[in-house]
This record gives sequence, C-alpha cells and structure tokens, in this order.
Amino acid sequence: MNIILIGAQGSGKGTQAEKLTSSLGVSHVASGDMFRKAFDEKTELGIKANAYLDRGELVPDDITVAMVLSRIKEPDCANGVLLDGFPRNIAQAQSLDEGLKETGRQIDVVIYLDVPREELLKRLSGRFICRANQHVYNLYANPPKVAGVCDLDGSELYQRSDDRGEAVQIRLDIFFNETIQLLDYYGSQQKLIEVNGNQDIDQVHTAILSQLNAFKQRKNKG
Repeated sequence: MNIILIGAQGSGKGTQAEKLTSSLGVSHVASGDMFRKAFDEKTELGIKANAYLDRGELVPDDITVAMVLSRIKEPDCANGVLLDGFPRNIAQAQSLDEGLKETGRQIDVVIYLDVPREELLKRLSGRFICRANQHVYNLYANPPKVAGVCDLDGSELYQRSDDRGEAVQIRLDIFFNETIQLLDYYGSQQKLIEVNGNQDIDQVHTAILSQLNAFKQRKNKG
C-alpha cells in the first residue's frame, strides 16, 4: 500500500508516520531525510538538491519528484511506502501520479491530520527535536523523561528556528493556502481519509488504523 500523510507543521505527522510504518510494514519516506541521504551518498540528484537547500530555496519540483520516484523503486519499498512531506502542491501530486503510473503503481490512500491552527501554534511553541536522530518531543503532549535530553539516544534537544515567531506563521500560511488544496485533489479520486489530529498520540493512531480498515473494506466492496 502506498500512502501519503498530510498535516501542517505541528500536527504530529512525523510521530504518526513512525507508528504507521511499524504497524503497516511499509517504508517511511520523508522528503527531508531523503534529501540528506541522497547528498550523503553523493548521487547526482542529491548534489543538485543540496545546492538549492544551501541557498535556503525550495528544491524544484522536477528534482524532488525524480528523487521520490527513485527512492520508491528501492527494494525496501516493495511492500509500499508512506510519503511524509511530499507532495506539497498539486503540480507535485500530478507528477507523482504520472511517474508512479509508469511503474505500475499508484497512491492508494491519503491521510489528512486535521488540527486547528490555534492548537498548531501551541504545539509548535513546545516542540523540541533531538540533534542525533531527529526524534520529536513536545513539552505538552509528549515530553522527554529528562528535560532537554532525548529518551532514545541521550542527545541534546533543541527547538528549530522555524518553530518560532514569524517563521511559524509563514509556514502555516503556506500549508493552509497551498498544501491544503491537495485535499480536493485526492478527494476527487476517492482516496482521502480525514482524521481528527487534535487528540493524544495513541488516540490519533487508533483512529487512523480504524479509518484505514474501513477504507479498505469500502474499496473491496466497490
């Protein structure tokens, strides 16, 4: 099964992606991790992408789509993928659909974590990430056992600059003005599941699995 997980900054998307890949047995493909891996391996696309990232620019759609399609063809993705952070707009979604079609695959379902903007701002003010492996914590919903220290690897926790001040508002504006249009795109394909993300972590995970099962049953009957 090939899945897209859509959610604004602070929606808990990364946390739910980790839980879902474990539950469903699919590979987690996060755009940021993919860029870093491709650059570390010195692939042609990775070097091109890094040049844009170094300048603080968005990686062009054609490079991003090519990298995603290349990643999906790797052996560990044979049983399916969960895409996190991609696509970000309709043009990327259309290119992804076309590229997958050429390989005999498609996006099967899209999950949207719906969280009110006010709650997102509150969550982001308390979000911290570990330096070693990017594990995510939240002072309100998922605090570390020891303040400032990652439970899993003991590394320092820090707050990203784009989780503070005006940068947060800009990123949320982009999501609610642009990325949100993907809901109509995938909704028209009968592939969209909307989940209330304004619950605790385990409740959201349970809701996603429940709606996925219901979605599969509808598809089988249809």
